[in-house]
Amino acid sequence: MHPRILSGLSEIASDYDSLVCDVWGVLHDGRTANRPAVEALRAFRARGKVVLLSNAPRPKRDLLAQFEHYGIAPDSYDEIVTSGIATRLELERRRPRSLFHLGPDRDRGIFEGLGIAETGIAQAQIVLCSGLFDDDIETPYDYADRLAQMKARGLAMLCANPDWVVQRGGKLIWCAGALGDAYEKIGGEVVYFGKPRPEIYELVRQAAGGRMLAIGDGMRTDIQGANNAGIDALFIADGIHGEDVRKMTPEHMAELFAGAGVHARAAMRSLSW
Repeated sequence: MHPRILSGLSEIASDYDSLVCDVWGVLHDGRTANRPAVEALRAFRARGKVVLLSNAPRPKRDLLAQFEHYGIAPDSYDEIVTSGIATRLELERRRPRSLFHLGPDRDRGIFEGLGIAETGIAQAQIVLCSGLFDDDIETPYDYADRLAQMKARGLAMLCANPDWVVQRGGKLIWCAGALGDAYEKIGGEVVYFGKPRPEIYELVRQAAGGRMLAIGDGMRTDIQGANNAGIDALFIADGIHGEDVRKMTPEHMAELFAGAGVHARAAMRSLSW
């Protein structure tokens, strides 16, 4: 089935009770808010709920501060669910004595306050991966030695962000998912949290409900996750797949979706009402 090409969310909004909206790539580009997208969510809230679903490897409080900085108004959504929240819940369940944090200091909120010692690879019981240490200049290839050391110790990796890449101001930045994939390729054990894993959608259903529409720019995360959860999907083209979208026609979009093994009810360039 070919997706419908929309000029605005209002064309199908009345079919749904709640929105499950991606953040990075839809509401902001890692630097500034997408104003029309924020206004679209605000307009939808006149009729239903809006849950923001992000693969950000951070707790809710960190995203609230980020949203304030970017200019994402608090009246444009009802709740926030993140892969960081899901990862922290798993750490609370496992209660390891020590962990190696593979990622930047800004993501420490995932495990702070849990009484887990942060150590090097040699002393760790588990690895928490939230990204690259410096994603401005590093790539997954820079981590081959560390991943080999982790594998030699038989350490499981909790991957707090399944995304491989995101856009930051028009530049593609490597994410934790790429490190998780590299670790799996050498035989390492990886447990992923967030989209497209089905567990994250249980948290979403607790916050939303009714007839849901998932909105996102990532085929292997947002759209695949919605497909797995049985939720209708709206694909946003001007995100991480922007270079692949040559023309916004139902035929071309159906071809791209088929190549990725996903499907969406509709597509549009950028989210607006």
